[in-house]
Amino acid sequence: MKKKSSIPHASKKKLSKWVKIPLGILAAILVILLAYVIYLYAAYHRIPDNQELAVEAPTEQAHTASLTTGQTYSALTYNVGFGAYSPDFSFFMDGGKSSWAKSKENVQSNINGAGNFAASQNPDFILFQEVDLNSTRSYHVNQYDILKDTFADYYSVFAQNYDSPFLFYPLTQPHGKSRSGITLFSRYPVTSSLRRSFPIATTFKKFFDLDRCYSISRVPVDNDKELVVFNLHMSAYGNDDQIRQGQIRMLCQDMEKEYQAGNYVLCGGDFNHDLKASEDDTSEHHSWAYPFPRKELPEHFTFGMDLLSQQEKADLWNTSRNTDIPYDPDASYTVTLDGFIFSDNITMGSYEDLNTGYSYSDHDPVYMEFSLN
Repeated sequence: MKKKSSIPHASKKKLSKWVKIPLGILAAILVILLAYVIYLYAAYHRIPDNQELAVEAPTEQAHTASLTTGQTYSALTYNVGFGAYSPDFSFFMDGGKSSWAKSKENVQSNINGAGNFAASQNPDFILFQEVDLNSTRSYHVNQYDILKDTFADYYSVFAQNYDSPFLFYPLTQPHGKSRSGITLFSRYPVTSSLRRSFPIATTFKKFFDLDRCYSISRVPVDNDKELVVFNLHMSAYGNDDQIRQGQIRMLCQDMEKEYQAGNYVLCGGDFNHDLKASEDDTSEHHSWAYPFPRKELPEHFTFGMDLLSQQEKADLWNTSRNTDIPYDPDASYTVTLDGFIFSDNITMGSYEDLNTGYSYSDHDPVYMEFSLN
């Protein structure tokens, strides 16, 4: 004889209802996640390699003469951190709290502060990285326009690093859509500029490190040669050994090509490598701060800091702070990620990492003087 269920029919219906509701919610969440992943892949695109860049003429009176051998010039490189990194800012991708800058006014203040500090050094060439054009994280402030106002008597070139789809992470304050790049300002005429696409991660990591590039800009010299200025921002979050090696190899090949053509080569920016550390250092490193493999540099090229004495190099101010916490001089991890490489037909004068106490960015600028042999 079949046993009768001890659960009343009404209770069964009630139980079934409470099972269906969470299952329905779970199914809806899965559909939304699937749709978002499809959107990420559909919206993702890499900016074409070998892209010709527009050179913008100064809005105020500028130099029109070519560079001259034997004369002293100066260059400054500065990652302005999309205007977010005042000393009290920490960033979610480094283990900190925030994914946006504190406010639109804070972004404008930081970019103006960084630009004015760079201008106070009176450099002939300024290489900026992480300059936002229209990004959620920086309240859609066009930072390139702000810097162009500061350097109105300079020629300028903007190379877009990435134009990312909307990142819905972290859930409390989605990082959103980002459009950002690197820019060169030159007191002397720039005849042409080219954007080169670095190799990057092809796995899901590409949505976090996004696109990466460097620009190659040409400035005439009065001996029919050119000063070729490389402005770069290497990978930080999505890199691995293969990506790091591929980016360095590509950069070195392009620099060597220009040197073999008889040109002067100056390369500056954010290398996202620990530039002070020896490549033989076997201690643990942050994933964005491995020692730069000097042995990969082509013959005839060197880092500017390597021409300093050992003590002078050790005493250089570290150009970047980790942003897992607000800046604390006693607790924050700092490292030198920024600097200059140049060819041996350039003679370095002074070389200095400038200490602002990370007042306007999580990076501080590097300044050098040089002459063309």
